[in-house]
Amino acid sequence: MEALRFEWDGAASSPALLTLNRPDALNAMNTRMIEELLKLFREQAYNDLLRCLVMTGAGGRAFSTGGDLKERNGMSNEQWRHQHHLIEDMFDALWNFPVPTIAAVEGFAFAGGCELALGADFIIASASAKFAVKEITRGIMPGGGGIHRLARAIGVQRASEMIYTGRELGAEQACAWGMVNRVTPAGKALEAAVEVAKEVAASAPLAVRAAKSALIRGADCDARSAYALDIAAYNTVIGSEDRLEGIAAFNEKRKPVWKNR
Repeated sequence: MEALRFEWDGAASSPALLTLNRPDALNAMNTRMIEELLKLFREQAYNDLLRCLVMTGAGGRAFSTGGDLKERNGMSNEQWRHQHHLIEDMFDALWNFPVPTIAAVEGFAFAGGCELALGADFIIASASAKFAVKEITRGIMPGGGGIHRLARAIGVQRASEMIYTGRELGAEQACAWGMVNRVTPAGKALEAAVEVAKEVAASAPLAVRAAKSALIRGADCDARSAYALDIAAYNTVIGSEDRLEGIAAFNEKRKPVWKNR
């Protein structure tokens, strides 16, 4: 069985679906899955037709429970560090992925699985979803960006309690705290995420990529620097054929046909 499934019909109007595919292991991330995620994020970053990527977990019981502790049992320090270098590269490739990513979460999103969901642009969760960063309870700490990303999503004080205790957060509370965009009935997170992804895919692709770049990089800046990034991205869109098409379509009362140039 492949550790991942990647499904996409090749149409620019269709979002791609990435499924973590180890349901018997609650989609825990072993070395093979980490390598496949890294390879996929790097390769698809250059796919000019791709407009949006939805991530989910197979089986319905879990998005992912994080690193595969059975595989890690008995690893030497050197083996552990080698695997973690792959993890660091994988998360970096996700954070820098040029098109929007959406995590559709059913069931457990624990440890690295929670961090993977936080690495997406936003999360849609079902009522069954539970989020936790449990690494502290295993003698380690979140190593996939979860510390700062959780703090940015829900605030330092709330993140502190979750990180220091490994406490679980239900979907409704995660939504109330701003970690999750919306909560669906159990079993419906993927369906809802795909519908939103179709809306993203219908938007002007150059503008979406430019907006994502400005948004992600601007979040780390002071307001003046962030605005400079906004304008730099804005100016790349002004000279595009898609800008002309968008204005023409509005005035002609029709749907735009984007050329991605």
